[in-house]
Amino acid sequence: MLRLLAASLLAVTLLGQTVSPLPRKPAPPVTPNPLARDIFKELVEINTTESSGSTTKAAEAMAARLRAAGFPASDVQVIGPNPRKGNLVLRVRGPGAGKPILLLAHTDVVEARREDWSMDPFTFVERDGYFYGRGTTDMKDMAAAWVANLVRLRREGFAPSRDLILALTADEEGGDSNGVAWLLASHRHLVDADYCLTEGGGGEIQNGRYLVYNVGGAEKVYLDFWLEVKDKGGHSSLPTKDNPIHLLSDGLARLGRFEFPVRLNEVTRGFFERTSRLQKGQLAADMKAVTAPKPGIDAVRRLAESPYYNALMRTTCVATRLEGGHADNALPQVARALVNCRILPDDSPAEVKETLARVVGTRITLTQVGQPEPSPPSPLKAEVMRALDATVEAMWPGVPVVPVMTTGASDGRLLRNAGIPTYGLGLWEDINDIRAHGRDERIGVKQFDEEVEFLYRLVKMLAGPQGTRAPSRLPGN
Repeated sequence: MLRLLAASLLAVTLLGQTVSPLPRKPAPPVTPNPLARDIFKELVEINTTESSGSTTKAAEAMAARLRAAGFPASDVQVIGPNPRKGNLVLRVRGPGAGKPILLLAHTDVVEARREDWSMDPFTFVERDGYFYGRGTTDMKDMAAAWVANLVRLRREGFAPSRDLILALTADEEGGDSNGVAWLLASHRHLVDADYCLTEGGGGEIQNGRYLVYNVGGAEKVYLDFWLEVKDKGGHSSLPTKDNPIHLLSDGLARLGRFEFPVRLNEVTRGFFERTSRLQKGQLAADMKAVTAPKPGIDAVRRLAESPYYNALMRTTCVATRLEGGHADNALPQVARALVNCRILPDDSPAEVKETLARVVGTRITLTQVGQPEPSPPSPLKAEVMRALDATVEAMWPGVPVVPVMTTGASDGRLLRNAGIPTYGLGLWEDINDIRAHGRDERIGVKQFDEEVEFLYRLVKMLAGPQGTRAPSRLPGN
């Protein structure tokens, strides 16, 4: 699920409003890939929702295409613990000189009701420069690109320097009982890799201008707490000092004034370092200052005025629900609030809980909801960043590549916890027109063609022979 996308988009919205309007060379045109479009159409028109769809049908359709392209049947598998939720795994054989690269996309999509859309969400429609349909941005676009590009590379006779693994998975939108979690637990050898390329980043467009390409390298940890105060209650005409609503309100007010300490990791440090070069004036100086061993208090304070920059720098905990009382003329017996925390990947959830208890006070009981799933930031591998820089520059001259930490969650946390660094990529999308999970989901036709070509060039560079990687420019089709 692209739960993380909105957060990264917010960052770019802020960036897009302040970035210096540097002159840029026109991007070389991209030739459409008819096979990719055909695969994209087929995937979108297969219903893969939790309620009535089947990722097995999508997996088998892609497996048939891969076998028809000449990939050995023994290297193409459709597996899963649920007959309706199959996962496709393909291994493209190399000489075994290094660990594989995992190319991942989930094929399940969120629900889409016909009455909510202006068209059938499971009919692929091209209209006014867009492809419409459920999953066009989340994330059958990338699934189609991976399949089409691997077929293209095979037809070209490309011999990868190491194995490539394609995994089209289930249950990212509906839970973790299958998909990546199941493959790691039950068939680790099929997906074990040096690193993974999947969703969680992408390019941002504002007013037709290509601003920046984000690469996701980390994500925050989700954790909820119930804060609760109880009392015996009584008649409202006889108020007491132990009113649960008052006591809870006092604790929440203290929490609202509290700030967790600033702590950057490799990804967020890289974000501020690279983004500072695109800014000017005080903002550029503050971004540079926050990367110092001891960030200046004033620089932190100014950056924290942006909710997104603040969320990048520290753990955050905020009240999101409030309940209390049982009658208009009675003192409350219970008052409680849900506090949602988004924890930095290298912060301790146990220490966050201790800090919360200290801040809100001893009269308030804390109850943790569920277990957190911390995941370490992915190291910014030089080969990956060099290839991204070179490929983005070749296709969109002058557009910077910026590492980002998303404030939501994705399958990337499962892979990072399994020791597989994961890098989030994605499509170019207008930051003022995000439709993933929503009505009339769509992707620009030009942007889909660009995404396919970008991922083709990137994989070819990363998996090509030593000495041919990361050239200054790449030829077009």
